[in-house]
Amino acid sequence: MTHMSVDPVVLAASIVIKLQTTVSRETKPGEFAVMTVGALNAGSKSNIIPDRAVLLLNIHSYDNQLRTRVLAAIERIVTGECAAAGSPRGPEFEFYDQFPLTNNDAKATDRVTAAFTRHFGAAAVEQASRQTASEDFSRIPDAFGVPYTYWLLGGCEPEAYRAAEARGTVAQDIPANHSPYLAPVLDPTLSMGVQAHVVAALAYLGAT
Repeated sequence: MTHMSVDPVVLAASIVIKLQTTVSRETKPGEFAVMTVGALNAGSKSNIIPDRAVLLLNIHSYDNQLRTRVLAAIERIVTGECAAAGSPRGPEFEFYDQFPLTNNDAKATDRVTAAFTRHFGAAAVEQASRQTASEDFSRIPDAFGVPYTYWLLGGCEPEAYRAAEARGTVAQDIPANHSPYLAPVLDPTLSMGVQAHVVAALAYLGAT
């Protein structure tokens, strides 16, 4: 008796498709945003229409104002689709695992980069590109108004990295930290990591 219901599975599918426009049609060219529907959970049987659907979304941006606009667009689209479908209840929103923008202080970054270059050599240090990872590192320094810099440390065989770099396939061939294939080379990764922390701390404290 599908005609007697508002099917949340169909409604959720419509929402997923429409949400894609938050980036493709509502984000200005040149601005960066990612909006992913990572999970859609509804129902348990093929012949029973469930009473709800749950969507799990994840968004990334480099700008807090853009993030606010994307969140507002998500709420507007979900609410509008529910109204269009004649849903007897409006949507419920829960915000969790929210991480602030990590924005490196230019002076602290220059100082630590110079210390790394002196210690490890220029060939071992390079400017990292913008990252879309979820990171809560900046919460503490932001709370105290302390400048900070966040760096990345490689942990794979140098030969494997150079080969992937030559092919232009580093992102595909070198497992990231959440990959089940991540297996950092213990030596010298642990040693280099400890050295990086010590060198950065001494540089920032003015000892080098």
